Amino acid sequence: MTKAISEETIALILKGLNFNSDGLIPAISQQHDDGKILMMAWMNEESICETLRTGHVCFWSRSRQKLWRKGESSGQIQTLHELRWDCDADTLLLKVEQKGVACHTGRKTCFFYAVRSDKITEIVDVEIDPSELYG
Repeated sequence: MTKAISEETIALILKGLNFNSDGLIPAISQQHDDGKILMMAWMNEESICETLRTGHVCFWSRSRQKLWRKGESSGQIQTLHELRWDCDADTLLLKVEQKGVACHTGRKTCFFYAVRSDKITEIVDVEIDPSELYG
C-alpha cells in the first residue's frame, strides 16, 4: 500500500462491511505476487483501521481479546498491498508482502495439511524453528 487511506474512505469501508455478531470478520492473507494463501485470522473495526492507517497488518486475537499486530513478537510482518472484500462483504482478502514465514509453526503458510490418496499429508516444510521466532 503506497498511499495513505483517508479517514473518509476508511469510514466508508467499515460502513459497508458485514461483521458477525461478535463484531468480527474473517480475513485471508494472500501473498500479493505469487497468490499463495498464507493464513486466515479475524479482524474487527479497530484492527482494520490500524491496518489501513499504518500499512502493516493487524488482526484481532480472539484468544487474547486484543489487537494482534502480525510480526510484533516474531518480526514476521505482513505489509498490506491491497484490501479486498467479497460480494457479501463478510470476508476480507488481504494482499500482502509477507516477511519470512506466516505460520507460528515456522512454515510459510498455515495451510500445510492436505488429503492426498486417502491420507493426510503435510505438504509444506518448516522453514524456521518456532522457538527461534518466539523465544
